[in-house]
Amino acid sequence: MSKPVVAANTPIKVELEAGKTYHWCRCGLSKRQPFCDGSHRTTDITPLAFTAEKTGDAWLCRCKQTHNAPNCDGTHKRVPADMVGKEFTL
Repeated sequence: MSKPVVAANTPIKVELEAGKTYHWCRCGLSKRQPFCDGSHRTTDITPLAFTAEKTGDAWLCRCKQTHNAPNCDGTHKRVPADMVGKEFTL
């Protein structure tokens, strides 16, 4: 099983539209963070499809360690800076 790559050890603020489906990158390889660009195809990790419940700003995880995917839950604070760009799991 592949481990996710830490895309960043900070969340990212994005604007979501209510009712729209998004695909959150779980592998960490996407160049369109936090969203999927198909880079997961080289791994056994698949993106997470989710539908926005409301229109507005959301803070999405880029460390790939959240327990509330795709939303940031603060877990990035436990991800060492030197792990950005590397496979990592807490």
